[in-house]
Amino acid sequence: MTDITTGTLRVASWRASRLPRRGALGRALVYGLAVLVALFSLRYVLGLPPVPDGIALNRFRLFWLVLHASAASIALLLGGIQFSVALRVRRLGVHRWIGRVYVVTCLIGAISGLVLAIGTSAGPIAGLGFGGLAVAWLVTNALGWQRARAREFASHRRWMMRSWALTLAAVTLRIYMPLFEVLGVPELLGYRVIAFLCWLPNLAIAEALLARERHRATNRPALVRIW
Repeated sequence: MTDITTGTLRVASWRASRLPRRGALGRALVYGLAVLVALFSLRYVLGLPPVPDGIALNRFRLFWLVLHASAASIALLLGGIQFSVALRVRRLGVHRWIGRVYVVTCLIGAISGLVLAIGTSAGPIAGLGFGGLAVAWLVTNALGWQRARAREFASHRRWMMRSWALTLAAVTLRIYMPLFEVLGVPELLGYRVIAFLCWLPNLAIAEALLARERHRATNRPALVRIW
């Protein structure tokens, strides 16, 4: 019995030791993609092509596009850093200031994104999808900021995970667009689908991760008592 128990504990320990590594690799991959997309999106700020035809000739929409791209790019560069435990423990002041900049850029990105979604040349369906993303982005960041100010840090972290999932819509959008093109999906249809697909699955994954965390937290005391 002792050997079996010891063996089980060794297997559990072996698996547990690899979970953080897998998680770290996954976070590094996601953040690497976020950085690449952020740098690519900065072309709007620098006035580099290509710029969508429906926006290039419209100074009003071009202004909002540059504002949106600038804010979203900064959010992409900063968001992934905030989940570093080392940063929160050793440099809490830095974490807070980065968080403030992240939230402000997300709010600017959400508002400018909502303006762009209204009257998009892709039609009302795409406008509804991207508009929903903008509203969800606005709400998650506002609630995350409010929870931090109220010192409800566990709730703050959950809302910021949802916010980061929505920020990553910029990454998933750029994954789906060439994929749909390869699959031969008509451009307008694909764009309308991607308007929802770029963020709803991200949010669902964030909720699944949060549910797994709650499940582990609930079962942890029982596991400790058995050991």
